[in-house]
Amino acid sequence: MSRFIFIPVVLVALTIQCSGQCHAENWGHWRGESGNGISSVATPPTEWSDTKNVKWKVAVPGRGSGSPVIWNDNIFVVTAVKEGEQPAAAPAAQEAPQQRRRRGGRGGGRGRGGPIPNLAFKLLCYSKATGDLKWEKTATVGTPHQATHSTNGFASASPCTDGNHVYAHFGSRGLYCYSLDGELVWQRDDLGKMQTRNSFGEGSSPVIHGEKLLVPWDHEGDSALFALNKLTGETIWKAERDEPTCWATPLVAKNGDKHQVIMNGQNYARSYDLETGEELWKCTGQTERPVACPVQLHDLVIVGSGHRGSFMGAFRLDGKGDIEDTESVAWTINRNTPDIGSPILSDGRLYFYKGKAAVLTCLDAATGQPHYSSERLSGMDTIYASPVAAGGHVYLTSRNGTTVVIKDAEQLEVVATNSVGETVDATPAPVGNELFIRGEQHLFCIAAE
Repeated sequence: MSRFIFIPVVLVALTIQCSGQCHAENWGHWRGESGNGISSVATPPTEWSDTKNVKWKVAVPGRGSGSPVIWNDNIFVVTAVKEGEQPAAAPAAQEAPQQRRRRGGRGGGRGRGGPIPNLAFKLLCYSKATGDLKWEKTATVGTPHQATHSTNGFASASPCTDGNHVYAHFGSRGLYCYSLDGELVWQRDDLGKMQTRNSFGEGSSPVIHGEKLLVPWDHEGDSALFALNKLTGETIWKAERDEPTCWATPLVAKNGDKHQVIMNGQNYARSYDLETGEELWKCTGQTERPVACPVQLHDLVIVGSGHRGSFMGAFRLDGKGDIEDTESVAWTINRNTPDIGSPILSDGRLYFYKGKAAVLTCLDAATGQPHYSSERLSGMDTIYASPVAAGGHVYLTSRNGTTVVIKDAEQLEVVATNSVGETVDATPAPVGNELFIRGEQHLFCIAAE
């Protein structure tokens, strides 16, 4: 069987580009329309429970922490289902019944949880309007070659879509491109097998920009950043990286009339030319096994990490070569920086957690000066999901299923504290007047009644 497969399909109108408004009205990537974690048009509710303001909820089979992405009436979710588990077509959307609130979840230990099961890696498509399952596709079936962390599964990378295709990335199990109707267009299963640090598992998500699909591949072996042709899956360029395991997702940042790809990394934060893959600049300072993704403010990109150390830096995009201790570094901080959850940037305000704790800081992104710092959020505990901003509010979600909603402002003002009653590791997605939350067991549509 070929390890690189392209399946010809009719590609009518695939060169048509959506307007900015088309992208803004959807949520095609787990970081939103700009890559900064915000929606410029969504106005979701600020209050809900596992019954209140739940338009529908549907059971999702298997396990996965990839965030939902939405395009028009399609919601795409990835999952890994154990052999013999109930198929995805069985559960139907329903009004949410009262259920026992669960705190914590799968636990925070490093245990890998026994033998690795045989898994079916699936892409599911649900109706945004009703929650009904439109289709499911099994990309591949197999037993992963390496274990994963007890709080991580084997379907942790979020899918992404440009409104023409949807891309499901299962890391070492392959990258799969489907039409929005669920027809396989191409697949790549020849990028290798990752050996992640301490068998913590995989999880970096791909990014679409123009005709390219950017695929990060940092692990304990030969690390790289790939740019693939999004229509065929063919490699456009490959940038080799002297980096150990990193779970961050790339950010495409515009600088003048050109674009750069910004990547976090344990050794360096780096910039690559989007067209060629050439490394443009780098700066050291990040901590071990970085996860948090960059954000952009005008001519600055901000990159941070917070495991076994603390560092965040704002870097000017016009830098060249090694920019440490140069004017290309606008500011740095060395405390309370994010680990798993990525920062978000809204109207010049940078929000992030301390490590994995529910301790929030809000900075002026241009200067690095705090609006407020180290504010503990009541009702929340360990954090994996990243914040999102929409409709003048910031939504902060904890693993225990609690979401604290605050004003998107320079002063901390809590608006509401909510829970869906089950573990939430995935970042919510705001679209229109709704918020979509992928929990450990269910996909929720939160909408005002």
